Amino acid sequence: MDIATSLAIVTLAALIHASFQLSVSVLTLLSGHSLGAKRSQARTLRLTFGFVTGAGIMTLLMLTFVAYLFQHFFGSSAPQYIWAIACGLLVGVGLSVWVFYYRKDKGTTLWVPRAFARHLANRSKATKDTAEAFSLGLTSVIGEALFILAPIIISALVLVQLPTAWQLVGIGIYTVISLITLGSVWVFISSGHSISAIQKWREDNKHFLQFAAGSALTILGFFVYVCKIITDVVGVS
Repeated sequence: MDIATSLAIVTLAALIHASFQLSVSVLTLLSGHSLGAKRSQARTLRLTFGFVTGAGIMTLLMLTFVAYLFQHFFGSSAPQYIWAIACGLLVGVGLSVWVFYYRKDKGTTLWVPRAFARHLANRSKATKDTAEAFSLGLTSVIGEALFILAPIIISALVLVQLPTAWQLVGIGIYTVISLITLGSVWVFISSGHSISAIQKWREDNKHFLQFAAGSALTILGFFVYVCKIITDVVGVS
């Protein structure tokens, strides 16, 4: 697998990561509570920026940790069965996103257990400084690990086979692209758009986002399977 193909896989995986909505939901809650408490626009922006930064740092840590594990146990070339498991995980998570990512309620209620959802809601309401917002950003990424681990795992497998300099580039690409949605929400908030307008857009487009994320995971799983497993087998034979 050449460098261009590897980075393309990492980019698509990061876009899939960006399409998941738990961190976005918590960010809109945080900004809504802050504005509702009559805090200044500048303070709200500091809180939301701290949240986005925390989400980015946790994404970076998760990706580098998984890549380190693969590097430690398998070196720069993981066995074929590991790639097959990763591809199967992508397809399985893609099907899961289609089936139950959103609850069958009005609005944008996610799959998250109600106790954890209440915890995040209470944390977002109680957050008053940037450090707490940063911590909340970390927690929101961990809370969606069930779904984001699939694109992180396949990205880590791809990255460990690259030269060191390109590994760093790939990690940077994944981290930045995975924050596109959060960054866009932050820009909308900073430019004065109402939280209700953002929430309405999310509600109107939730089924498209759900279908797109599930389809992209499935397509990525089959693409990597063809590029890495079938191509290697044909090359050997």
